Amino acid sequence: METWDPNTKSALTQIPLLTTRAGPRDGAAWTQRLKEEYRALIAYTAMNKSNDNDWFRISASDAAGTRWTGKCWYVHNLRRYEFDLQFDVPVTYPSTAPEIELPQLDGKTHKMYRGGKICLTVHFKPLWAKNCPRFGIAHALCLGLAPWLAAEVPVLVDSGMVKHKDDTASSAES
Repeated sequence: METWDPNTKSALTQIPLLTTRAGPRDGAAWTQRLKEEYRALIAYTAMNKSNDNDWFRISASDAAGTRWTGKCWYVHNLRRYEFDLQFDVPVTYPSTAPEIELPQLDGKTHKMYRGGKICLTVHFKPLWAKNCPRFGIAHALCLGLAPWLAAEVPVLVDSGMVKHKDDTASSAES
């Protein structure tokens, strides 16, 4: 944490750490873990909104809490670029971090693989392993997806790989 910028450090300290070591196959313990996940996500979302840094919406899309979907966005050159967001909670969770997918960006960057899963192996996975089971979905978004978007979206936009929805709509009208 010593090499992190102050904003990242501040955000991370405000996301509650989780205590229950349980995955989708662990019955009542998984239910307890899901409650902790929701508390952490609510705290992270509230912190982002209070800092005028709202950048995602996500929710479990199945009753078991193993499939999550939503939207994330990144503002570049005063334009908002929005992407579908999805992932499955692995059966070995929380020992294994979820693989976050942005299907619309599949094949547009080399920092992505297998159907739009963002590459987090080098920087994030060791951090996740070191902090298991204290890290959860909110931490994966904060320390995995947010920096990935900040690094990749400007490059994708500047190279023409990603177009703003207004540009796409006006070119379709022509």
